[in-house]
Amino acid sequence: MTKRAWSETVSAKLLPDGRRLHLQHGPIDLIIEACGEDREKARAYDQALAAFETVLADLVSELPRLRSVTGPVPQGEIARVMWAATAAFAPEFITPMAAVAGSVADHILKRMIAGRALTRAYVNNGGDIALHLAEGTFRIGICDDPVTGRAGGFVQIRPEDRIGGIATSGWRGRSHSLGIADAVTVLAETAAQADAAATMIANRVDLPGSEKIAREAASELSPDTDLGDRPVTTDVGDLSMSEIHAALASGEQAAQAYLSRGLFKAAYLSLAGERRIVAAPGAEHLNQNAITNIREAACA
Repeated sequence: MTKRAWSETVSAKLLPDGRRLHLQHGPIDLIIEACGEDREKARAYDQALAAFETVLADLVSELPRLRSVTGPVPQGEIARVMWAATAAFAPEFITPMAAVAGSVADHILKRMIAGRALTRAYVNNGGDIALHLAEGTFRIGICDDPVTGRAGGFVQIRPEDRIGGIATSGWRGRSHSLGIADAVTVLAETAAQADAAATMIANRVDLPGSEKIAREAASELSPDTDLGDRPVTTDVGDLSMSEIHAALASGEQAAQAYLSRGLFKAAYLSLAGERRIVAAPGAEHLNQNAITNIREAACA
């Protein structure tokens, strides 16, 4: 986030399909959809826009604290959500910035649905998605590779699942990672929780000390990073099947520990075409296989 980014004006427009709203301000880029009567949808979009107009300025005002592991609890509404979602993983290293995308999505969704009779709604913040589901289902694509967009299947979410967020992390994504996962997708009660958990699990899919992994200090790649001089993954060579399984096993072990603490509902770990699934008891339906994407989910 730079001064140039937060000096830009808010952009809001309906997409050509006439049903989705695109909101953009600096580095924040949202795709939003509400499902319900036309009047309710219009009011929901107005509420989303009103909430969005102050998001970037509010975050920028607390950036030094949000990029730090320690310090007082932040004051802003979104910043406090970021802090709470990441503090749950203490004492492991994580800063509130690990939950920024999911927390923004949660915030806009919360304002968007307030007082509105909507059957379904979502706020997609670059793949970190906040969900509202009063009836029906959501079919969510699980990405095995965020660069190519290759999907490895889908999960069908029901209202009784109490899943309000989905997020994906990995070394090939838009943020730096300490691990080598191609993608780790997490379902949780909120997008902020999913965002934090995806980051932490992706960090643990790793082969420490392997010469096949290229790493560079995060600060050399992004001077304003919250990761400091920690080595982040910049390339992964050809791995043997035993190496792939070892890295995934490390991530799976961490995911099981986080799941036992109630930090998420289900996680999908992907590396070099291999996958591991960690899901809460009774969530067998989250292991289905097919391909779809939330961006294609119409209200009809």
